[in-house]
Amino acid sequence: MHLDGNALAGPLGEIFAVDITAAVGRCANCGMKGPVATLRVYDAGPGLVARCPRCEEVVLRLVRGPQEAWLDLRGTVSLRIPLQ
Repeated sequence: MHLDGNALAGPLGEIFAVDITAAVGRCANCGMKGPVATLRVYDAGPGLVARCPRCEEVVLRLVRGPQEAWLDLRGTVSLRIPLQ
């Protein structure tokens, strides 16, 4: 069972000053491009894991502690962030 990438809006909103779910990323495994909102997000662990909707590879990991957050984007080749 997974959520869509919109589940990342709140947690990533604490880190970034823009709505990161509107950013377009590219999967490092299959090359698919799409908005962060289209990722499949799994929240059963201690953090959030976002997978590519095409190939299911992990593209983003986010774990938040009381004083800091760890963001792993190694499954993402690039992230194009729209600026207002």
